[in-house]
Amino acid sequence: MSPLLANIALSALDDHFIRAWEQQMATEPQRQRRKRHGQANYRLVRYADDFVVLVTGQREHAEWLRREVATVLAPMGLRLSPEKTQVVHIDDGFDFLGFNIRRMRKRGSNKWFVYTRPSKKAIASIKSRVKTMTYRSTLHKEPGYLMDYLGRVLRGWANYFRHGVSKATFSAIDSYAWERITAWLRKKHRIGWPEMRRRFCLPGTWRLAVDGTRFKGAASVTVIRYRYRGYRISTPWTPAAPTG
Repeated sequence: MSPLLANIALSALDDHFIRAWEQQMATEPQRQRRKRHGQANYRLVRYADDFVVLVTGQREHAEWLRREVATVLAPMGLRLSPEKTQVVHIDDGFDFLGFNIRRMRKRGSNKWFVYTRPSKKAIASIKSRVKTMTYRSTLHKEPGYLMDYLGRVLRGWANYFRHGVSKATFSAIDSYAWERITAWLRKKHRIGWPEMRRRFCLPGTWRLAVDGTRFKGAASVTVIRYRYRGYRISTPWTPAAPTG
């Protein structure tokens, strides 16, 4: 389903949850009252045909909401994908739009936070692209072309994932790319480590470079977190300001 058709078809789902938001979750006191009475609070987050329903409640509340979503979609001839639809606890985490979202204890403390990181599938995908570009079949390409191309690929990937806890992941991806590129260079030119370092690294370092131009990968992209920006961005569920 294209993003345009998804937005048109799933507008009914948006409307359903907007009405529920207005009736049940418009104010903080109402949310607290529902919680005290054992009722669930929930919110829909959707992008095209991918969506997640966030639930504050018990597992049975989430199961009930899954059945309700299926009921709303059925008249449009749509159904939930059994392979992709899961009910999980936030402590176990879930993948959404390439990110893994999970609540974990902050290292060195007893405080728990929700962390957003690149998913294992996203990491495997970018590693696969690096591996493909450094196969033996690409040995005919020039080192400058290879490093420039891989650098642009890695930086583009990192720009998508920079709004999260991604710094360590970016460094790990660059380390993998470094290993693949250095092995590629040694095979192409049939040289050992000393010669490879002399020809393709900045003086006195192991940082890859061609003609003095340093290779810049994912770690060169600055990580910028937006932990609370959702509260500052208008959404369909933002209550309208009272008039008069």
